[in-house]
Amino acid sequence: MVLEIKTNALSQRRQTFAHIARRFGEDRPASRYEEATYDLQPEAVAHYRPTWDPAHDIYDKTRTAIVMQDWYALKDPRQFYYGTYTIARARMMEAADKAMAFVEKRGSFATIDPAWQDVARFYLLPLRHVEWGANMNACSITDQGYGAAITQATMFATMDRLGIAQIISRIGLIAGGPAALDEAKQAWMSAPEWQPLRRLVEDSLVIEDWFEMLVAQFLALDGLLMPLVYDAFDAAGQAHGATPLSMMTEFIADWREETAKWLDAVLKATARESQANSDHLARWLGHWEARAAEALAPLATRVLGGEGAPVLADLRRALAVRARGLGIVALEEAAA
Repeated sequence: MVLEIKTNALSQRRQTFAHIARRFGEDRPASRYEEATYDLQPEAVAHYRPTWDPAHDIYDKTRTAIVMQDWYALKDPRQFYYGTYTIARARMMEAADKAMAFVEKRGSFATIDPAWQDVARFYLLPLRHVEWGANMNACSITDQGYGAAITQATMFATMDRLGIAQIISRIGLIAGGPAALDEAKQAWMSAPEWQPLRRLVEDSLVIEDWFEMLVAQFLALDGLLMPLVYDAFDAAGQAHGATPLSMMTEFIADWREETAKWLDAVLKATARESQANSDHLARWLGHWEARAAEALAPLATRVLGGEGAPVLADLRRALAVRARGLGIVALEEAAA
């Protein structure tokens, strides 16, 4: 008996799913990100308008003043869908866990100048409440936003902000145990330096336009707070032996840099869509950036002394340059 083994090559009839083929043609293979993102937003058969907001459909483009011809133009340059996102964050958290385990095992936090330990606990640990507010804002954006390209990215950001709050809490346990977290909560509730920022966070929670909330949280507040705390305050701490603290907050610094790439791509595409969009972004940024600068000023002065105001002014100028690069020009500049 002779066995003859043959190999048959089967060619697929099209390269991707129908919703991708409608956009790019059947002959173009799609990436996993594209297959997991494009045209997933429900657009029909919404049944009825929500009783809690009868003026809008459940999925409604008019929940924001921003108008986009194609909401999937706000795609994520990181190409994050669930698989790639979880892999990336697992790697980052593994590095963060090792850093905190090293600091805790070696007792490295105790090597920091005792006076700066108090300063670090004061400026860092209450930020877990700020991150909780950011978590809530990102969740609201995900709830009310339109188009899976942006809402899946903001859902990932929702979990990121919760993770950052947990990291700060872990640092607090290393830096002083449960009592340090209790003191941080009291500072958040009553310390004069924290009350303007607390008010800003609470005001941001009730912004009605979800895209304005995105600008307020991720560009205006994060654009000043993150470099102030994790660059300026961190640099000041190096003279007091605060390298162990830098190691434990490296996750946040890396996350900020990565997330800025996504945010800048989204805002640049939005501003490029129309002059009306650009004007909305400029107005929102102008309002919330001024609020953020005012709220952060007492904290900057408390930590940096006389250098606080100049450092914050430099950060505001850097944010303005960044915004102009995205096509967001202050309305008074545009009129000049």
